[in-house]
Amino acid sequence: MRTYDFTPLWRSTVGFDRLFDLINNTQIQDAQGDYPPYDIVRTGEESYRITLAVAGFAPEDLSIIAQQNLLTVAGRQPKAADKPTGEDFIYQGIVTRGFEHRFSLADHVEVAQAGYENGLLRIDLVRRIPETMKPRRIEIAAAPGFGRGGTKQGPKETAKVA
Repeated sequence: MRTYDFTPLWRSTVGFDRLFDLINNTQIQDAQGDYPPYDIVRTGEESYRITLAVAGFAPEDLSIIAQQNLLTVAGRQPKAADKPTGEDFIYQGIVTRGFEHRFSLADHVEVAQAGYENGLLRIDLVRRIPETMKPRRIEIAAAPGFGRGGTKQGPKETAKVA
């Protein structure tokens, strides 16, 4: 497992601990595996969609948990004893094992909605930046008596330079 030493950056930055942890924890996320397959798509300037191919799972077998900066999608199949079918498989190639995927979310990204259709679980995400954090133009008001048309002058020169 490869880790990076961010000590020089910690001396001159504040509040980036989470970013450094994300970089160091990429190996853990890679260990999740590729089951079930999924896509991450940008659907707009501030919106995204995660689509997981969860054929064989019913909506009640799936769970989506959104915490601050973390989205966890898990699927659990009912145990064989809980299944009402009395099938005796000769060969079972359709994978029905449980899974858990964790997606790190940027600040202010939240789940807008989730839906299940034709074996695909779609999770729509949107970045909602609070109004207080959006850039805003600040008007500069001229103080009375300063600037154009005012009567006050700048500081008087006390000495003339030749």
